[in-house]
This record gives sequence, structure tokens and C-alpha cells, in this order.
Amino acid sequence: MRAVAARQLLFGRAEPAPLRIGDFCAALAAFAEFGTPTRRGTLTLGDREIPVFRNEFWTSAQRAAHRLHEVSYRACFKPQLPRFFIERLTVPGDLVYDPFLGRGTTAIEAALLGRRVAGCDVNPLARVLCGPRLAPPTLEAVRRRLAEIPFARGGDAPRDLLVFYHEDTLAEIAALRAYLLGKQPLDDVDRWIQMVAVNRLTGHSAGFFSVYTLPPNQAISVAAQRRINEKRKQVPPRRDVPGIILAKSRQLLSTLTDDERARLAASRPLLLCQPSSATPEVADASVALVVTSPPFLNVVHYANDNWLRCWFCGIDASAVPITMATTVPAWQAAMAPVFAELFRVVRSGGHVAFEVGEVAKGRVRLEEAVLPVAAAAGFEPVCVQIQEQRFTKTANCWGVDNNEGGTNTNRIVLLRRP
Repeated sequence: MRAVAARQLLFGRAEPAPLRIGDFCAALAAFAEFGTPTRRGTLTLGDREIPVFRNEFWTSAQRAAHRLHEVSYRACFKPQLPRFFIERLTVPGDLVYDPFLGRGTTAIEAALLGRRVAGCDVNPLARVLCGPRLAPPTLEAVRRRLAEIPFARGGDAPRDLLVFYHEDTLAEIAALRAYLLGKQPLDDVDRWIQMVAVNRLTGHSAGFFSVYTLPPNQAISVAAQRRINEKRKQVPPRRDVPGIILAKSRQLLSTLTDDERARLAASRPLLLCQPSSATPEVADASVALVVTSPPFLNVVHYANDNWLRCWFCGIDASAVPITMATTVPAWQAAMAPVFAELFRVVRSGGHVAFEVGEVAKGRVRLEEAVLPVAAAAGFEPVCVQIQEQRFTKTANCWGVDNNEGGTNTNRIVLLRRP
């Protein structure tokens, strides 16, 4: 009976009551919503056995989330991941925090669900990508503003960028960049246009400003793109920059309702650009839930991935202090002060869902490295939850064709502050 009650509590539609660890674990053990029974195991932490649950806990279907999330960012998780924990471990009005904000998936999903939100990231692009979607303008306001921007005026841009863009397209990009950098502070409409433009800089279809690039929405080096152009015998085509921005805006805003706009406005977002180990702006014991994914070992080179985006936004990519630990002990040392700060800001009975991935084709499992560091900060481990599912278009485009690479496996360490 207890397991049944736990399932109704955690996987039904009612708002959750105060959570007991045993109930959550019982519900995960009994979960079979997608037709597959949960597989169980354990990890050892000192003299304690930590339960491990493997299943497909949320859908693998493409386009299953709100369209406001459709802003690409490498190494981001699906919105269904934070939703799973937000719906079960918080109530409307609670504060949900992501100390490694990225593109803002946790913050936007939490705001859409009526929670207050906070986020932090040392990469200033995080605020560029997340902030405008927490205060979206109307499509008509975007249309009017695009008509006011002097795209025909052109602007300064490195000639090397012609490996990505038609000359007239690059002139429009440079004009938009000059307009945005010359108009500070930006209002909500300009910030939205900047966000969409950053997202459309490079890609693999006519919906982007560039010639075909791969991976999508990540600018590789000029030399590498030149090799792609030669191999594919391609020349950058003329693209309509304001037209593409308007089309992408229409897509992002297409399912946004008035009620959702009201929830976004009520979320009172606090978005910080600084190390997540020192966030005095976040009050003691104020956070109900943290859902985050930290930088992994040297798998994703954020500065290299984002150099073109940084150029467009006037950011010095080399000055962004991204964590790039190359060994597990170094990674644990970098995470220790983060967990200490999370222990300060999470309230008693609050939770941390800490998502990590498999590294080195599964030979390094960071969930095993998380547990002792979190315990040292004072957190109590609840379980490890492993989301397994078939590969999607995103995973395949990275050249991964089996679960050994970990691209489509989410490994979440769930922690509780006593």
C-alpha cells in the first residue's frame, strides 16, 4: 500500500506533500509508465548502500516540450528532466535554482510551471540565451523592431567569417551587431532579437544565417569550416537575416499562452554571471530545489564552441573562466565549494538533482564522484536515477550510435538537505 500511495503522490497530478525518501525511492522502483519495469542496483558510500534506479522516466519523443525551449546549446538536457523533479518536489511559488544555467532549461521550465527561478553561470552567454525567454515580447513587437534596425548600413566584421556567410549576409549580421552593441542597455525586444540571432548564427539548414555547418549551432574554427566547404563543394548562400529572426521568433512564441506569459512574469528571475561557488545574492535556505548539470570532464570545450557567439555579443571568450577539470579528483575539487554553497542556499528538506553524464565511453561515471563530495558538504543521498532511452536526432548527429557513449543517458544524483 505504501508503494501505491507513493506512486499516486509522486506521479499523479496533485501537488506533492512533504516528501519522505523511502516514498520517492518506492515510486521510482514501481515506475513503468512507458512499459518497461525499473531495474534496481546500488552504489556504496562508506557503510551505506545508495539505491540506483534505471528506466525511461520521461519521454524520448522529439518536440515534446514547450517550443520556448527550442534554442540549441551543446550539452543541454531536455526540459522533461527538470519538469520531472519540479512537479514532484516543489509547489507553485517555490524557488528553483540552477547554478550552471547554460541555455536556461531549468529556469524556463520552472517559470512555466509557476515557480520562482534563479540561475548562475560564469558564461555571460547564459543570460543572453535565458533572460529574453523569461520576458518574451509579442511577435508583432519583434516585427516592428526589425523594421527599425538599419540592416542596410552594414558594419565591421572579420573577413574570415566569409567562410560561413555570404558577403551581404555578413553585412546584415555586422549591422545588427553594431546596433545591439551601440544601444545599451537593451530593452526586452532588443534582447530577444539578440538571443534569436545568437541562436541562428550557424547551423545546417536554410533556417540559419550560415552555409551548412556541423555540429548544428556551434561554430567550429574557420579552417575547419573551410575544409567542410571544400569537401561539400559549397559556397555560403545569401540569407535574409531579419526574415530568419522573425521566422524563429514565430516558432518560439507559437505555443505561448497568456497564462504562461503571466507565470513567466511572476517568476521574478535572478540570473547571475559569476562562479556558482559564491552567490551571496541567493538568500540562505531559500531554495526548494536545484536541478543542474555541471561542466563534465574535458568533454565539452565551451569557449571553443561559443567563440562566434561571443564575437557577436562583444564578449571576450578567452576571459570566461569555464571549469575544465581533466581528472576526477580535480573535478571533485572544483565541485566541493559549489556543494558547500548549495548547502547554504537550499532549505531544510529541499533537494538537489545533480545530472552528470558518462565520460570516456562510460569508463568514468561521475555520479560515483558526486556522492562523497555532496556528503562532505552535508547533503544526504536519496538515490541515483538513470534515464535510459533510444537515441534521438541530436544524439545521432554527434555520431553516437549506442548507449556506451552516454549521449542519451542522463545520470541524476538526487540529494536532500536534512
